[in-house]
Amino acid sequence: MNTVPIIPESAPFSAEQRAWLNGFLAGLLNRGASAGPTSLGSSASSQRPLLIAFGSQSGNAESLAKRLAREAAGRGFAARAAGLDSLQPADLVREQNVLLITSTWGEGDMPDNATSFWDAINQNGNSPSLAGVKYSVLALGDMNYADTFCLAGKKMDARLAELGATRIIDRVDCDVEFDDLAKTWSSSAFDALASEPTTTLTLAPAVVAEPSVQETGYTKKNPFPAPLLANLALNTSGSAKDTRHIAFSLAGSGLDYEVGDALGVYVKNCPEVVDSIISAHALDPNADVALPDDGVAPLRDALIGFYEIRHLHGVIPVNPITLSDFIGGLRKLQPRLYSIASSLKAHPEEVHLCVGAVRYELHGLQHKGVASTFLADRLPLGETTGVFFHVAKHFRLPEDPKKPVIMVGPGTGIAPFRAFLEEREATGSPGKNWLFFGDQRRTTDFLYQDQIIEWVRKGVLTRLDTAFSRDQEEKIYVQTRMIQAASELWQWLEEGAHFYVCGDAKRMAKDVDTALHEIIQTAGGKSADEAAAYIAEMKKNKRYQRDVY
Repeated sequence: MNTVPIIPESAPFSAEQRAWLNGFLAGLLNRGASAGPTSLGSSASSQRPLLIAFGSQSGNAESLAKRLAREAAGRGFAARAAGLDSLQPADLVREQNVLLITSTWGEGDMPDNATSFWDAINQNGNSPSLAGVKYSVLALGDMNYADTFCLAGKKMDARLAELGATRIIDRVDCDVEFDDLAKTWSSSAFDALASEPTTTLTLAPAVVAEPSVQETGYTKKNPFPAPLLANLALNTSGSAKDTRHIAFSLAGSGLDYEVGDALGVYVKNCPEVVDSIISAHALDPNADVALPDDGVAPLRDALIGFYEIRHLHGVIPVNPITLSDFIGGLRKLQPRLYSIASSLKAHPEEVHLCVGAVRYELHGLQHKGVASTFLADRLPLGETTGVFFHVAKHFRLPEDPKKPVIMVGPGTGIAPFRAFLEEREATGSPGKNWLFFGDQRRTTDFLYQDQIIEWVRKGVLTRLDTAFSRDQEEKIYVQTRMIQAASELWQWLEEGAHFYVCGDAKRMAKDVDTALHEIIQTAGGKSADEAAAYIAEMKKNKRYQRDVY
């Protein structure tokens, strides 16, 4: 029986290198148990290097890449996972065998940590050759955004092929439930690579995944039934919005989280909407139907709790449809992710959210956001719903508490920055804090106003700039305030400030990014290319982070 070798802590390796080597040697012994004794040198030289590269905005692609790297090591590969922001095209050529996993965000954009790599392989006539690279792409997306579904992965796949890389298996495009497809894709890719001629092992430090809350205890597949503690209106009378402060209890769960993480919430569809859909399709609400995972339930119950129906609301069928065809065309109802708006240090055994209830009329029909109105209207205080934590390592406070922090979060984008400020206050972090907050009107829409003003009074919040767009004839937004404060903002950046954005990806985040480029050019005296390089370096050093949706 083989014993897993341990590289001693006194050995001249970093913690990551030591962990990678331990896994590498363990893989050799596991293979040797069935193949007979082999020498370490000959086994090492025959291992195939495998780079699993990831472009990740919310952490899904990163977590998956690290998990697959561990699985690949168990299958005899010298595997490592690495973010695209740490790679150059030459790294792919050197390691030869590459599996690339990337998500899509915004309007078909690359994740933040993939933009520098994408730019490197799109250099107008100077793009590198990737001949000799064997690759495959797993694209993560959301079918609710049909026009841009998995677009980043599709573009990456096509570009790698254009540059001479050889596709070992076809790209796989995944919806939000990606586990099964990812397993099939990775298994096929491992098999395809294993049949290729052996290449020389390239020893490089692996990115080692730390255990997360999803790996033990309550998870997405086994959510914690969290009681609702609070549902408070954050807007005052006369507002055009309905924003809620939502609080859940974590007592007895053993769960914890870090500021910057997201909370996954299991929700239900509105019964009134379900009844209107059933009536429009002339279906029997009591007819038994199959559930997405297992079991059966009456149609009405299945539509309330198990299937996505947003695309059906207000749709009047032209032709009758059978019950089996109706159910066969539906997707599984997915939990929703919300940026966490609290710090455990300020609220032990609680987790808070800032949720804008979506309600609007279209073509004479009332529409409701599934999750937002479930939390705002349909989940009674004290009742439970399933929750889990989604680790967001891409959105973290600076490791050095002395570093300044600039936060841009209009509307419900204030959520993670309330958490950041609670954390910085609770830990006594000495770094300066600057918040840009905006909404429609100061008198009705200044979310968490009392707490924010108190932070200013106490000096926790060094500077506050607000932009209430409807309080004057000319609309003013957070990016307007940024440009007005360009000189001081540039000074903070030069002091090493970390810059954060949370909120709408399609408009606000793009406008803020444009303003940031302008500020670096005007206040920093840089050209457009120099400003772009400055921001690329900020992203690489985790000083420019976005939580956008």
